[in-house]
Amino acid sequence: MGTDAAALEPPRDAVLSRGGGALARGVATGYLSIVVLLPLAALIWSARGDGLAAFCALVNAVAGTAIAWVLVRDSFPGKSTVDALIDLPFALPTIVAGLTLLALYGPGGPFGIDVAFTRIGLLFALLFVTLPFVVRAVQPVLLELDVEMEEAAASLGAGSLGIFRRIVFPNLLPAILSGVALAFARAVGEFGAVVLISGNIPFKTEVSSVYIFGQLQSGNSQGAAAVSVLLLGISLGVLLLIGAFRRWRTRHDHV
Repeated sequence: MGTDAAALEPPRDAVLSRGGGALARGVATGYLSIVVLLPLAALIWSARGDGLAAFCALVNAVAGTAIAWVLVRDSFPGKSTVDALIDLPFALPTIVAGLTLLALYGPGGPFGIDVAFTRIGLLFALLFVTLPFVVRAVQPVLLELDVEMEEAAASLGAGSLGIFRRIVFPNLLPAILSGVALAFARAVGEFGAVVLISGNIPFKTEVSSVYIFGQLQSGNSQGAAAVSVLLLGISLGVLLLIGAFRRWRTRHDHV
């Protein structure tokens, strides 16, 4: 029995190795947190003025999905024209879009709405340039969605909201996330559409892309490069996280 118990015990060197490995991992994690993660978190917090990009992506997640639904499931006069207009932000130079928004929603605009140099004006500009991403991501999925499943659920007494929540939305979610990721990445780095309507007011309407431009103009290329790398990291991180979530949601489709 003593021999068997001794045979079952792990070697002392193995125990020390595991203990040393845990200690090394703890030291490495702590050092990484202090040197890299905490400063990065501070930089992200200092750039919180770009939170409009995230808000804009979420708004377009809802509005873009609704527009795609109307374009696929409904018929109405001028549908082809509306469908073509969705791609206008892709074809229109963004500086022209900014000038147009300033003329429409700036001082002396035809609608009597002046949101120039405000966060609302920035939101208008970002919503304009990012809307097509969600619409064009969701449309193909809606076209391929099996309507018979919805009809079968309706025949069994399911309501419209229940059908959308249990059948339609789970199928649309990966596409919505793709559109949101692209919209967020575009909004974070948008320059042309916001440079005129923002006014670049510090701590109010100053966005990162315009801030980078200002730093370059003032000769602070190092500061501009640092913020650019930060934006790249944020956008890449969001894309990777949403991509991982999409793969997790669609993991059963590949089995």
